[in-house]
Amino acid sequence: MSIQNINSVSTNILRPLDQKNLQTPTNTYQSQVKFSDFLKKSIADVNQAQIESDQLTEKMVKGENVDLHQVMISAQKASITLQAALEIRNKVVEAYQETMRMQV
Repeated sequence: MSIQNINSVSTNILRPLDQKNLQTPTNTYQSQVKFSDFLKKSIADVNQAQIESDQLTEKMVKGENVDLHQVMISAQKASITLQAALEIRNKVVEAYQETMRMQV
């Protein structure tokens, strides 16, 4: 087993970020689209975790060869992602309500 020389590390990894390489939204529309895409992806991820948990649970109930610990881990992952999503939603609603209470 040989140890690689530190000079063989790609220079792209070590190069500092250039300002022109950073992609920042140039207008409000682009940032809204990016936020909506992020939100849709996050909700889809939570849904996928729930679906995977349900599928593993169904396989276990049917007597298929599924490890119990895998079923429990997927159920906990689904539960935690759902709880996190609900907490984020609660914080967003709370922030909106606080903004609406502000006097102009």
